[in-house]
Amino acid sequence: MRNSITRLAASLGLGASLLVGSLAAPAVAQAEGKIRIAEQFGIVYLLLNVVRDQHLIEKYGKAEGLDIEVDWTQLSGGSAVNDALLSGSVDIAGAGVGPLLTVWDRTKGRQNVKAVASLGNFPYYLLSSNPAVKTIADFTAKDRIAVPAVGVSVQSRFLQYAAAKQWGDKEYARLDAYTLAVPHPDATAALLAGGTELNGHFSNPPFQDQALANPNVHVVLDSYDLLGPNSPTLLFATEKFRKDNPKTYHAFVQALAEAASFAQNDKAAAADTYIRVTKAKIDRDTLIRLIDNPKYEFTITPKNTYPLAEFMYRIGALKHKPESWKDYFFQDPQPLQGS
Repeated sequence: MRNSITRLAASLGLGASLLVGSLAAPAVAQAEGKIRIAEQFGIVYLLLNVVRDQHLIEKYGKAEGLDIEVDWTQLSGGSAVNDALLSGSVDIAGAGVGPLLTVWDRTKGRQNVKAVASLGNFPYYLLSSNPAVKTIADFTAKDRIAVPAVGVSVQSRFLQYAAAKQWGDKEYARLDAYTLAVPHPDATAALLAGGTELNGHFSNPPFQDQALANPNVHVVLDSYDLLGPNSPTLLFATEKFRKDNPKTYHAFVQALAEAASFAQNDKAAAADTYIRVTKAKIDRDTLIRLIDNPKYEFTITPKNTYPLAEFMYRIGALKHKPESWKDYFFQDPQPLQGS
């Protein structure tokens, strides 16, 4: 199925380059002046697109008297991103709040991975092309739902949160058996083309909007209905990288803050940046309208992440209970306030 889905993605112009091959063995610690960033797919990573396009890390590095070398890697799924961070292959990981909480819990007292910043607030939609599926209670063993990483990605955690809300905490994993790990571009292509077992996708922008342009695809669940406006995707790092590279780290946070202001205040330029950096096959005017959605907020300040953290502890997915969002975020001058 994987090969057929990939071919579908290419034929529909939705495919993107995936990292091929295994991750390197644990790398030698990076000296001040180099940063390696792992991102994934979608508009939720727009701030990183702006940072990259405008060379903002390099700009703020020079202000610190430092020439910073920036390396970019694209992965799919929180598991791959967490593995890359813990293996020493990357310094900054971009993934959902679910993977962040998992790796924070796993490394507490050792590498002490924590979040650096949010990438903004966006609703994520659970989509289906099966007309019989109106709510999550309608999914059956005949349905398959694409998520970036089974059981770990923020989409998987949202699905578990919804299942617990529907059937109780003991049934939080009730829909896990119906999920498949498929990158967003490939899952969108498969959902649009049909002809495979995959008829559901817990998506993100702009892929969910591209899919919804097809009248056969509909929204089953909106993540904002579960948690209210929230920051589903975060950037995180190890305590060692932050401590050993203070100038590089500071330049990165300043770059993100400028990128957030740029994206929030100039949606047309932000859309142009996304198309230019990602080479996405999406109509510019359509993308501008999408980015201008009042539900979208480009900000580095996290919002409403703690309910998912509390839920994951409650179901046993976390061994350590965070008392607040501050437990799993580095306390830097930015972001100042969060939740």
